[in-house]
Amino acid sequence: MNERKDEAYLALWAEDLEEIDREIARLALLYQIRIFEPGVISRVLHRDTSVCGTHNPLAFRMLREMLMLRLAVRDKMSDAFGQAKGVGLPWNPSLV
Repeated sequence: MNERKDEAYLALWAEDLEEIDREIARLALLYQIRIFEPGVISRVLHRDTSVCGTHNPLAFRMLREMLMLRLAVRDKMSDAFGQAKGVGLPWNPSLV
């Protein structure tokens, strides 16, 4: 693929990631999960519901699935465009 097509596809993938991030933030805010505190993302991914400020199993499952989707999209993006372009993206899952 040429450089212009790569940049166009990268921009589309970045938009997808932004939409996923907005939904993650919305769910975290709605259900009082402090998603940006250290270790919280990992705890959600490991099904630790003690991070929730309210009891809502459905919402917790939705948030966990959105986080997993976020990781999957980022992995696909890194595969498609190389690790170097993916490293600069926000919310680096290697920190989880």
